[in-house]
Amino acid sequence: MATVVLVGTLDTKGEEYGYLADRVRTAGARVLLVDTGVVGPPLVEPDIARDEVAAAAGVTIAALASAGDRGAAVEAMARGAAVVVRRLHAEGRLDAIAGLGGSGGAAIISQAMQALPVGIPKLLVSTMAAGDTRPYVGTVDVALLYPVVDIAGLNRLSERILANAAAAIAGMAGVADSIGARGEIEGGQLPLVGATMFGVTTPCVTVAREWLESRGYEVLVFHATGTGGRAMEGLIRAGFIGAVLDVTTTELADELVGGVLSAGPDRLEAAGHVGLPQVVSLGALDMVNFGPPDSVPERFRDRTFYRHNPSVTLMRTTAAECAELGTLMAGKLNAARGPVTVFVPLGGLSAIDVPGAPFHEPEAGAALVRELKAGLRAEIEVVEMDVPINDPGFATAMAQRLDRYVRDGLAAVSATGAR
Repeated sequence: MATVVLVGTLDTKGEEYGYLADRVRTAGARVLLVDTGVVGPPLVEPDIARDEVAAAAGVTIAALASAGDRGAAVEAMARGAAVVVRRLHAEGRLDAIAGLGGSGGAAIISQAMQALPVGIPKLLVSTMAAGDTRPYVGTVDVALLYPVVDIAGLNRLSERILANAAAAIAGMAGVADSIGARGEIEGGQLPLVGATMFGVTTPCVTVAREWLESRGYEVLVFHATGTGGRAMEGLIRAGFIGAVLDVTTTELADELVGGVLSAGPDRLEAAGHVGLPQVVSLGALDMVNFGPPDSVPERFRDRTFYRHNPSVTLMRTTAAECAELGTLMAGKLNAARGPVTVFVPLGGLSAIDVPGAPFHEPEAGAALVRELKAGLRAEIEVVEMDVPINDPGFATAMAQRLDRYVRDGLAAVSATGAR
Protein backbone atom coordinates (compact mmCIF):
# COMPACT_ATOMS: atom_id res chain seq x y z
CA MET A 1 0.00 0.00 0.00
CA ALA A 2 1.42 3.39 -1.01
CA THR A 3 1.95 6.14 1.56
CA VAL A 4 0.81 9.71 1.03
CA VAL A 5 2.47 12.32 3.25
CA LEU A 6 0.23 15.28 4.06
CA VAL A 7 2.10 18.40 5.19
CA GLY A 8 0.31 21.37 6.71
CA THR A 9 -0.65 23.64 9.57
CA LEU A 10 -2.88 21.44 11.68
CA ASP A 11 -3.71 24.27 14.09
CA THR A 12 -5.54 26.32 11.44
CA LYS A 13 -6.44 23.67 8.84
CA GLY A 14 -6.87 20.61 11.06
CA GLU A 15 -10.49 19.98 10.12
CA GLU A 16 -9.72 20.09 6.42
CA TYR A 17 -6.65 17.88 6.83
CA GLY A 18 -8.67 15.35 8.82
CA TYR A 19 -11.19 15.14 6.01
CA LEU A 20 -8.46 14.93 3.33
CA ALA A 21 -6.66 12.17 5.24
CA ASP A 22 -9.85 10.13 5.60
CA ARG A 23 -10.55 10.43 1.88
CA VAL A 24 -6.99 9.39 0.97
CA ARG A 25 -7.33 6.30 3.17
CA THR A 26 -10.68 5.51 1.57
CA ALA A 27 -8.96 5.76 -1.82
CA GLY A 28 -6.57 3.01 -0.74
CA ALA A 29 -3.41 4.70 0.53
CA ARG A 30 -1.76 5.08 3.92
CA VAL A 31 -1.39 8.59 5.37
CA LEU A 32 1.37 10.27 7.34
CA LEU A 33 0.35 13.66 8.76
CA VAL A 34 3.15 16.18 9.29
CA ASP A 35 2.25 19.19 11.44
CA THR A 36 3.84 22.53 10.55
CA GLY A 37 1.64 24.69 12.75
CA VAL A 38 3.19 26.98 15.35
CA VAL A 39 0.57 28.80 17.42
CA GLY A 40 -2.50 26.79 18.45
CA PRO A 41 -2.77 23.09 19.29
CA PRO A 42 -3.27 20.68 16.38
CA LEU A 43 -6.92 20.00 15.62
CA VAL A 44 -6.08 16.50 14.36
CA GLU A 45 -3.42 14.14 15.69
CA PRO A 46 -0.21 14.27 13.61
CA ASP A 47 2.14 11.39 12.90
CA ILE A 48 5.10 13.76 12.92
CA ALA A 49 4.76 16.57 15.43
CA ARG A 50 5.64 20.21 14.89
CA ASP A 51 8.49 19.99 17.40
CA GLU A 52 10.24 17.48 15.17
CA VAL A 53 9.77 19.71 12.15
CA ALA A 54 11.11 22.76 13.99
CA ALA A 55 14.08 20.78 15.30
CA ALA A 56 14.92 19.77 11.73
CA ALA A 57 15.26 23.50 10.99
CA GLY A 58 17.45 24.06 14.04
CA VAL A 59 14.84 25.98 16.07
CA THR A 60 12.18 25.31 18.69
CA ILE A 61 8.44 25.84 18.52
CA ALA A 62 8.59 27.82 21.76
CA ALA A 63 11.09 30.25 20.27
CA LEU A 64 9.05 30.70 17.08
CA ALA A 65 5.82 31.25 19.01
CA SER A 66 7.32 33.73 21.46
CA ALA A 67 8.98 35.75 18.70
CA GLY A 68 5.59 36.48 17.14
CA ASP A 69 7.14 36.83 13.67
CA ARG A 70 4.89 34.99 11.22
CA GLY A 71 7.28 35.33 8.30
CA ALA A 72 10.19 33.88 10.27
CA ALA A 73 7.99 31.04 11.50
CA VAL A 74 6.88 30.16 7.97
CA GLU A 75 10.47 30.22 6.74
CA ALA A 76 11.69 27.99 9.57
CA MET A 77 8.89 25.45 9.30
CA ALA A 78 9.36 25.31 5.52
CA ARG A 79 13.04 24.46 6.00
CA GLY A 80 12.19 21.84 8.59
CA ALA A 81 9.45 20.30 6.47
CA ALA A 82 11.87 19.94 3.56
CA VAL A 83 14.31 18.06 5.78
CA VAL A 84 11.56 15.81 7.16
CA VAL A 85 10.09 14.82 3.80
CA ARG A 86 13.52 14.11 2.31
CA ARG A 87 14.16 11.77 5.24
CA LEU A 88 10.79 10.06 4.84
CA HIS A 89 11.50 9.53 1.15
CA ALA A 90 14.96 8.11 1.87
CA GLU A 91 13.39 5.72 4.39
CA GLY A 92 10.82 4.50 1.86
CA ARG A 93 7.93 6.06 3.79
CA LEU A 94 6.84 8.59 1.16
CA ASP A 95 5.31 7.66 -2.20
CA ALA A 96 3.50 10.96 -2.74
CA ILE A 97 3.00 14.29 -1.00
CA ALA A 98 0.06 16.68 -0.78
CA GLY A 99 -1.03 19.70 1.18
CA LEU A 100 -3.53 22.53 1.31
CA GLY A 101 -3.45 26.13 2.45
CA GLY A 102 -3.28 29.82 1.67
CA SER A 103 -0.13 31.80 1.02
CA GLY A 104 1.67 30.82 4.22
CA GLY A 105 0.71 27.18 4.05
CA ALA A 106 1.54 27.01 0.36
CA ALA A 107 4.99 28.48 1.03
CA ILE A 108 5.74 25.74 3.56
CA ILE A 109 4.26 22.88 1.57
CA SER A 110 5.82 23.88 -1.75
CA GLN A 111 9.31 24.15 -0.26
CA ALA A 112 8.92 20.62 1.07
CA MET A 113 7.73 19.44 -2.34
CA GLN A 114 10.62 21.12 -4.15
CA ALA A 115 13.03 19.19 -1.92
CA LEU A 116 11.84 15.89 -3.42
CA PRO A 117 12.98 14.31 -6.70
CA VAL A 118 11.10 14.79 -9.93
CA GLY A 119 8.66 11.91 -10.42
CA ILE A 120 7.42 11.81 -6.83
CA PRO A 121 3.73 12.86 -7.08
CA LYS A 122 3.13 16.30 -5.59
CA LEU A 123 -0.27 17.98 -5.25
CA LEU A 124 -0.85 21.42 -3.72
CA VAL A 125 -4.41 22.65 -3.14
CA SER A 126 -4.21 26.40 -2.64
CA THR A 127 -5.87 29.69 -3.38
CA MET A 128 -2.46 30.77 -4.71
CA ALA A 129 -2.84 28.31 -7.60
CA ALA A 130 -4.60 30.92 -9.75
CA GLY A 131 -1.93 33.63 -9.52
CA ASP A 132 1.82 33.74 -10.11
CA THR A 133 2.66 30.12 -9.39
CA ARG A 134 6.40 30.22 -10.04
CA PRO A 135 7.40 30.39 -6.34
CA TYR A 136 5.29 27.31 -5.57
CA VAL A 137 6.26 25.18 -8.56
CA GLY A 138 9.93 26.10 -8.91
CA THR A 139 11.46 23.68 -11.40
CA VAL A 140 9.81 20.48 -10.18
CA ASP A 141 6.59 18.66 -11.04
CA VAL A 142 4.17 20.20 -8.55
CA ALA A 143 0.51 19.80 -9.55
CA LEU A 144 -1.72 22.69 -8.47
CA LEU A 145 -5.44 22.57 -7.72
CA TYR A 146 -7.36 25.80 -7.23
CA PRO A 147 -10.06 25.25 -4.57
CA VAL A 148 -12.35 28.05 -5.88
CA VAL A 149 -13.32 29.10 -2.35
CA ASP A 150 -10.96 29.80 0.52
CA ILE A 151 -9.83 26.83 2.58
CA ALA A 152 -11.79 27.80 5.67
CA GLY A 153 -13.92 24.96 6.97
CA LEU A 154 -15.82 22.22 5.20
CA ASN A 155 -18.89 22.66 3.02
CA ARG A 156 -20.41 20.89 0.06
CA LEU A 157 -18.10 22.60 -2.41
CA SER A 158 -14.84 22.30 -0.45
CA GLU A 159 -15.56 18.66 0.40
CA ARG A 160 -15.93 17.88 -3.29
CA ILE A 161 -12.66 19.65 -4.14
CA LEU A 162 -10.79 17.88 -1.34
CA ALA A 163 -12.30 14.52 -2.27
CA ASN A 164 -11.04 15.03 -5.82
CA ALA A 165 -7.62 15.95 -4.47
CA ALA A 166 -7.53 12.83 -2.29
CA ALA A 167 -8.47 10.58 -5.19
CA ALA A 168 -5.85 12.23 -7.39
CA ILE A 169 -2.93 11.94 -4.99
CA ALA A 170 -3.85 8.40 -3.91
CA GLY A 171 -4.04 7.35 -7.55
CA MET A 172 -0.70 8.95 -8.37
CA ALA A 173 0.92 7.35 -5.33
CA GLY A 174 -0.30 3.93 -6.41
CA VAL A 175 1.53 4.04 -9.71
CA ALA A 176 4.57 6.09 -8.68
CA ASP A 177 6.75 3.12 -7.85
CA SER A 178 6.30 1.70 -11.35
CA ILE A 179 7.96 4.74 -12.94
CA GLY A 180 11.64 5.02 -12.04
CA ALA A 181 14.36 7.47 -13.00
CA ARG A 182 16.33 6.17 -15.96
CA GLY A 183 18.99 8.84 -16.15
CA GLU A 184 21.81 6.85 -14.60
CA ILE A 185 24.13 4.76 -16.72
CA GLU A 186 23.65 1.19 -15.53
CA GLY A 187 24.34 -2.08 -17.29
CA GLY A 188 25.16 -0.43 -20.62
CA GLN A 189 21.94 1.58 -20.65
CA LEU A 190 22.09 4.80 -22.63
CA PRO A 191 21.61 7.91 -20.50
CA LEU A 192 18.87 10.46 -20.79
CA VAL A 193 20.07 13.42 -22.84
CA GLY A 194 19.16 16.99 -21.92
CA ALA A 195 18.93 19.43 -24.84
CA THR A 196 18.12 23.15 -24.97
CA MET A 197 15.99 24.75 -27.66
CA PHE A 198 14.51 28.10 -28.65
CA GLY A 199 12.17 28.90 -31.51
CA VAL A 200 15.09 30.24 -33.53
CA THR A 201 17.14 27.05 -32.98
CA THR A 202 14.31 24.52 -33.33
CA PRO A 203 15.43 23.05 -36.69
CA CYS A 204 18.89 22.30 -35.29
CA VAL A 205 17.65 20.65 -32.10
CA THR A 206 14.99 18.68 -33.98
CA VAL A 207 17.55 17.12 -36.33
CA ALA A 208 19.94 16.35 -33.46
CA ARG A 209 17.17 14.90 -31.32
CA GLU A 210 15.87 12.66 -34.10
CA TRP A 211 19.41 11.42 -34.85
CA LEU A 212 19.99 10.53 -31.19
CA GLU A 213 16.57 8.91 -30.81
CA SER A 214 17.22 6.76 -33.89
CA ARG A 215 20.19 5.34 -32.00
CA GLY A 216 18.32 4.50 -28.83
CA TYR A 217 18.58 7.66 -26.75
CA GLU A 218 15.75 9.46 -25.01
CA VAL A 219 16.09 13.23 -25.31
CA LEU A 220 14.52 15.72 -22.91
CA VAL A 221 14.18 19.09 -24.64
CA PHE A 222 14.09 22.20 -22.47
CA HIS A 223 12.74 25.52 -23.71
CA ALA A 224 15.49 28.03 -22.91
CA THR A 225 13.19 30.53 -21.22
CA GLY A 226 14.95 30.76 -17.87
CA THR A 227 12.72 28.20 -16.22
CA GLY A 228 13.78 25.64 -18.80
CA GLY A 229 17.46 26.14 -18.16
CA ARG A 230 16.99 25.96 -14.41
CA ALA A 231 14.93 22.79 -14.77
CA MET A 232 17.61 21.10 -16.85
CA GLU A 233 20.38 22.08 -14.44
CA GLY A 234 18.30 20.78 -11.54
CA LEU A 235 17.71 17.42 -13.22
CA ILE A 236 21.42 17.15 -13.99
CA ARG A 237 22.30 17.67 -10.34
CA ALA A 238 19.58 15.21 -9.30
CA GLY A 239 21.10 12.49 -11.49
CA PHE A 240 18.30 12.13 -14.03
CA ILE A 241 20.29 13.40 -17.01
CA GLY A 242 23.47 11.65 -18.12
CA ALA A 243 24.61 13.68 -21.14
CA VAL A 244 23.96 17.22 -22.36
CA LEU A 245 23.41 18.73 -25.80
CA ASP A 246 23.39 22.41 -24.82
CA VAL A 247 22.63 23.90 -28.22
CA THR A 248 20.85 27.02 -26.96
CA THR A 249 22.80 28.94 -24.34
CA THR A 250 20.82 32.15 -24.85
CA GLU A 251 19.85 32.42 -21.17
CA LEU A 252 23.40 33.56 -20.47
CA ALA A 253 22.76 36.67 -22.55
CA ASP A 254 19.64 37.54 -20.58
CA GLU A 255 21.52 37.11 -17.30
CA LEU A 256 24.40 39.29 -18.49
CA VAL A 257 22.44 42.09 -20.15
CA GLY A 258 19.25 42.15 -18.08
CA GLY A 259 16.64 40.34 -20.17
CA VAL A 260 13.58 38.57 -18.81
CA LEU A 261 14.60 34.97 -19.53
CA SER A 262 17.65 34.53 -17.33
CA ALA A 263 18.23 31.09 -15.81
CA GLY A 264 20.38 32.64 -13.07
CA PRO A 265 24.13 32.96 -12.60
CA ASP A 266 24.73 29.19 -12.35
CA ARG A 267 23.56 28.33 -15.85
CA LEU A 268 26.00 26.12 -17.81
CA GLU A 269 27.66 24.81 -14.66
CA ALA A 270 25.78 21.69 -13.47
CA ALA A 271 26.98 19.28 -16.17
CA GLY A 272 30.56 20.33 -15.67
CA HIS A 273 30.30 20.03 -11.90
CA VAL A 274 28.83 16.53 -12.12
CA GLY A 275 31.31 15.49 -14.83
CA LEU A 276 28.82 14.67 -17.59
CA PRO A 277 29.76 14.65 -21.27
CA GLN A 278 28.49 17.80 -22.90
CA VAL A 279 28.38 19.25 -26.37
CA VAL A 280 27.76 22.99 -26.23
CA SER A 281 26.95 25.59 -28.85
CA LEU A 282 26.17 29.31 -29.05
CA GLY A 283 22.50 29.14 -29.95
CA ALA A 284 20.60 32.46 -29.76
CA LEU A 285 23.40 34.35 -28.03
CA ASP A 286 22.66 37.02 -30.62
CA MET A 287 19.62 38.07 -28.62
CA VAL A 288 18.22 39.26 -25.29
CA ASN A 289 14.53 38.80 -24.49
CA PHE A 290 11.92 41.29 -23.31
CA GLY A 291 8.13 41.39 -23.27
CA PRO A 292 6.02 43.72 -25.44
CA PRO A 293 7.90 46.69 -26.94
CA ASP A 294 6.84 49.08 -24.18
CA SER A 295 8.46 46.78 -21.58
CA VAL A 296 11.99 47.37 -22.94
CA PRO A 297 14.00 49.54 -20.51
CA GLU A 298 14.61 53.09 -21.69
CA ARG A 299 18.39 52.62 -21.71
CA PHE A 300 18.07 50.19 -24.61
CA ARG A 301 15.84 52.31 -26.87
CA ASP A 302 18.55 52.90 -29.49
CA ARG A 303 19.35 49.20 -29.97
CA THR A 304 18.38 46.81 -32.78
CA PHE A 305 15.09 44.98 -32.09
CA TYR A 306 13.00 42.25 -33.67
CA ARG A 307 9.35 41.70 -32.78
CA HIS A 308 9.15 37.93 -32.38
CA ASN A 309 5.45 38.09 -31.51
CA PRO A 310 3.19 40.61 -29.69
CA SER A 311 4.45 39.38 -26.30
CA VAL A 312 8.16 38.91 -27.08
CA THR A 313 10.63 41.55 -28.22
CA LEU A 314 14.17 40.45 -29.09
CA MET A 315 17.18 42.78 -28.79
CA ARG A 316 20.44 42.17 -30.64
CA THR A 317 23.49 41.70 -28.44
CA THR A 318 26.35 44.08 -29.20
CA ALA A 319 29.91 43.11 -30.08
CA ALA A 320 31.03 44.15 -26.58
CA GLU A 321 28.34 42.02 -24.94
CA CYS A 322 29.19 39.08 -27.17
CA ALA A 323 32.86 39.37 -26.25
CA GLU A 324 31.91 39.31 -22.57
CA LEU A 325 29.68 36.28 -23.18
CA GLY A 326 32.59 34.46 -24.80
CA THR A 327 34.77 35.07 -21.75
CA LEU A 328 31.95 34.05 -19.42
CA MET A 329 31.30 30.78 -21.28
CA ALA A 330 34.99 29.90 -21.33
CA GLY A 331 35.23 30.33 -17.57
CA LYS A 332 32.25 28.08 -16.94
CA LEU A 333 33.38 25.36 -19.35
CA ASN A 334 36.96 25.41 -18.07
CA ALA A 335 35.64 24.21 -14.71
CA ALA A 336 34.03 21.11 -16.26
CA ARG A 337 35.18 17.76 -14.88
CA GLY A 338 33.84 15.80 -17.84
CA PRO A 339 34.50 15.89 -21.60
CA VAL A 340 33.39 19.02 -23.47
CA THR A 341 33.21 20.01 -27.12
CA VAL A 342 32.10 23.46 -28.26
CA PHE A 343 30.51 23.69 -31.71
CA VAL A 344 30.70 27.10 -33.37
CA PRO A 345 28.29 27.90 -36.25
CA LEU A 346 30.25 30.57 -38.14
CA GLY A 347 27.28 31.21 -40.44
CA GLY A 348 24.93 32.47 -37.73
CA LEU A 349 23.79 31.87 -34.15
CA SER A 350 20.04 31.73 -34.83
CA ALA A 351 17.42 31.77 -37.56
CA ILE A 352 17.58 35.59 -37.64
CA ASP A 353 21.39 35.83 -37.58
CA VAL A 354 22.00 34.85 -41.20
CA PRO A 355 22.71 37.03 -44.26
CA GLY A 356 19.74 39.29 -44.96
CA ALA A 357 18.11 38.64 -41.57
CA PRO A 358 17.59 41.41 -38.98
CA PHE A 359 20.20 40.23 -36.45
CA HIS A 360 23.00 39.40 -38.88
CA GLU A 361 26.01 41.23 -37.43
CA PRO A 362 29.18 39.26 -38.25
CA GLU A 363 31.38 41.51 -36.07
CA ALA A 364 29.39 40.63 -32.95
CA GLY A 365 29.56 36.91 -33.69
CA ALA A 366 33.28 37.17 -34.37
CA ALA A 367 33.84 38.89 -31.01
CA LEU A 368 32.00 36.07 -29.23
CA VAL A 369 34.03 33.36 -30.93
CA ARG A 370 37.34 35.18 -30.49
CA GLU A 371 36.97 35.64 -26.73
CA LEU A 372 35.55 32.16 -26.22
CA LYS A 373 38.49 30.51 -27.97
CA ALA A 374 40.99 32.75 -26.23
CA GLY A 375 39.61 31.84 -22.81
CA LEU A 376 39.11 28.08 -23.18
CA ARG A 377 41.74 25.73 -21.81
CA ALA A 378 43.62 23.81 -24.49
CA GLU A 379 42.02 20.45 -23.64
CA ILE A 380 38.53 21.60 -24.67
CA GLU A 381 37.76 20.74 -28.27
CA VAL A 382 36.37 23.52 -30.48
CA VAL A 383 34.71 22.59 -33.77
CA GLU A 384 34.08 25.49 -36.16
CA MET A 385 31.76 24.96 -39.12
CA ASP A 386 31.09 27.59 -41.78
CA VAL A 387 27.32 27.09 -41.67
CA PRO A 388 24.41 28.59 -39.66
CA ILE A 389 23.30 26.85 -36.50
CA ASN A 390 20.19 25.38 -38.13
CA ASP A 391 22.16 23.59 -40.84
CA PRO A 392 21.32 19.85 -40.66
CA GLY A 393 24.96 18.88 -40.98
CA PHE A 394 25.86 21.04 -37.98
CA ALA A 395 23.12 19.45 -35.90
CA THR A 396 24.12 15.92 -36.88
CA ALA A 397 27.78 16.59 -36.12
CA MET A 398 26.90 17.71 -32.60
CA ALA A 399 24.74 14.65 -32.00
CA GLN A 400 27.47 12.35 -33.31
CA ARG A 401 30.06 13.93 -31.02
CA LEU A 402 27.85 13.48 -27.97
CA ASP A 403 27.14 9.88 -28.94
CA ARG A 404 30.88 9.20 -29.18
CA TYR A 405 31.45 10.64 -25.71
CA VAL A 406 28.71 8.43 -24.27
CA ARG A 407 29.84 5.25 -26.06
CA ASP A 408 33.45 5.84 -25.00
CA GLY A 409 32.30 6.31 -21.41
CA LEU A 410 30.24 3.13 -21.44
CA ALA A 411 33.12 1.20 -22.94
CA ALA A 412 35.44 2.48 -20.22
CA VAL A 413 32.95 1.46 -17.51
CA SER A 414 32.60 -1.98 -19.09
CA ALA A 415 36.36 -2.45 -19.33
CA THR A 416 36.83 -1.46 -15.69
CA GLY A 417 34.17 -3.95 -14.63
CA ALA A 418 35.79 -6.70 -16.69
CA ARG A 419 39.09 -6.18 -14.93
